[in-house]
Amino acid sequence: MSKVSKVFYISVIISILFIIWGVIPDTILPNGNLDAVTTKIQTYIVDKFGWFYLISATLFLVFSLYLIFSKYGGIKLGKPNDKPEYSYITWFAMLFSAGMGIGLVFWGAAEPLSHFHNPPYGEAVTSDAAKTAMQYSFFHWGFHPWAVYATIALALAYFKFRKQSSGLVSGVLVPLFGERGINVWGTVVDFIVVFATVFGVATSLGFGAIQISGGLSFVFGIDQTFLFQLLIILIVTVLYMLSASTGLNKGIKYLSNSNIVLAVALMLFLLFLGPTTFILNFFTTSFGNYIQNLPNMSFRMTPFNEDNTDWIKGWTIFYWAWWIAWAPFVGTFIARVSRGRTIREFVLGVLLVPTIFGALWFSVFGGSAIHLEFFGGKDIMGYINDLGEEAALFAVLENFPLGTIMSIIAVLLISTFFITSADSATFVLGMQTTGGRLDPPNTVKLIWGIIQSSAAAVLLWQGGLNALQTASIIAAFPFTIIMLLVVLSLLKSFKQEVKEMEQRRKT
Repeated sequence: MSKVSKVFYISVIISILFIIWGVIPDTILPNGNLDAVTTKIQTYIVDKFGWFYLISATLFLVFSLYLIFSKYGGIKLGKPNDKPEYSYITWFAMLFSAGMGIGLVFWGAAEPLSHFHNPPYGEAVTSDAAKTAMQYSFFHWGFHPWAVYATIALALAYFKFRKQSSGLVSGVLVPLFGERGINVWGTVVDFIVVFATVFGVATSLGFGAIQISGGLSFVFGIDQTFLFQLLIILIVTVLYMLSASTGLNKGIKYLSNSNIVLAVALMLFLLFLGPTTFILNFFTTSFGNYIQNLPNMSFRMTPFNEDNTDWIKGWTIFYWAWWIAWAPFVGTFIARVSRGRTIREFVLGVLLVPTIFGALWFSVFGGSAIHLEFFGGKDIMGYINDLGEEAALFAVLENFPLGTIMSIIAVLLISTFFITSADSATFVLGMQTTGGRLDPPNTVKLIWGIIQSSAAAVLLWQGGLNALQTASIIAAFPFTIIMLLVVLSLLKSFKQEVKEMEQRRKT
């Protein structure tokens, strides 16, 4: 344990204090428990700075697109002779599994259906509402979130593998503030990174347990009790800690490839057993609408319509904050597996492949759900209202041939995504709290694994997962400012490197 940094001790202590705070009921701390306090802070940030999230997320997308076509695109994330460590398929699988795999399974049917019944504008449950629902689902899971991930991941990979920096977010800011400035502020920056990662992933573990238990309940009739969900968390914890102990090239690599196989199999099953022509037509027109309306959606605020403002706050701004809160974790992991790729290759891969796959996913699952309601007279939304969003996927699958088999595949997919996300997070937390080590000790990863699972279990028991999610998203506000500084630091470093390369060529 002598190899850990002071960020490790600070983060562990504050994480434990937050978990304790999260289980204190209202009766002991009226209006002062974790849920009440974080909700007030988050509401204030969203009300006052929603515009800031929208502009910042769009700036990260513009920056990513600029890099593709800029003179910096040929710079390699590593030394000139470095080759990519992983094949394209494995690379896409790993970044996708860490990035948002479990979220797509959870929201694939539920989000388009929710927007169909409660659209951002216009009349609900109409053909126009269906098109808008799919367009906004693409928007929330498309270019913007992956641009957020690409920005921080690119910075970490560039400074770690090309400049031999520490691999920490604080190290990326050295060109702006110098070593002396980072010695002062670096611990604060790295703590924000760890804080957002711990609570963001712990929240996902809790929601993942809810969806696995919901799927097993839907398929096999098992009661959704807390003890059953606790057993799921316990089993998954053991599995992801075993995977984490084997390192990147075994556990995470094999599980990520398995995730892609299961996800593609499930998607193809429903695509060909469901309304195939409708789904493909819906995908084509929705993707066109998404690209066409991307600038408008990117800056859409509704200062004259309070109802529409509430929708934007509850969905778009919430998502942008959530992706930024997850960016330190996902960005660090993507950076670690991207050594040897050029900047252009990296940004194209991170932006395009997950966005197109995500759009196909929403078209298949969300399109099937909307088709069942619009043409089939089914009430899938009723299942969501009665059983929660976790039931949406299984409520859709039961209406098609081989529905039980597809539901079992879905439960397996959720489980493997669950394990991969937690596995990746323990690796990232280990790296961020040991000074940027590429092979953090298993002891450190074990401690973070126990903290994440304990937080998920305790707050699931107390009903405090939403408070934990809100706490993580609050960390997104200062991290957004850090990411804007990261962009400036990158541009300064790129400019200096190109200048040096030109001087060497002249010499």
